[in-house]
Amino acid sequence: MEKLLITISSVILTVWGIAHLFPTRNIVRGFGEIQRDNKLIITMEWIAEGLFLIFIGVLNFLITIYGQWQSPEARIVYVLSICFLFILAILSLFTGARTNIIPIKICPVVKLICALLIMLSIIM
Repeated sequence: MEKLLITISSVILTVWGIAHLFPTRNIVRGFGEIQRDNKLIITMEWIAEGLFLIFIGVLNFLITIYGQWQSPEARIVYVLSICFLFILAILSLFTGARTNIIPIKICPVVKLICALLIMLSIIM
């Protein structure tokens, strides 16, 4: 059951991260006419968050499936993942979730659920 919770969280994070990458161009266009530097910064940040979510998802998945998922080293990865997901969820809650864009509004919820799934798996 514990491995299943981490695997579910990993798949959700990876899919959510990939989903961040596809609309990047439209997101940047949605800001209208802004300076080139600002467009590049928004693009970089949007892609960086997507890649980070993919990285966390894939890392947790690989450790769970192929590694010693109950080892102290794996536990460190899980705890760090939980911490960073909580931090990102809080950041998203006070920034993107305050917009009118529905996928961005649910972003902190997705991150929080994934963090809680990992947390449940390591305390069971």
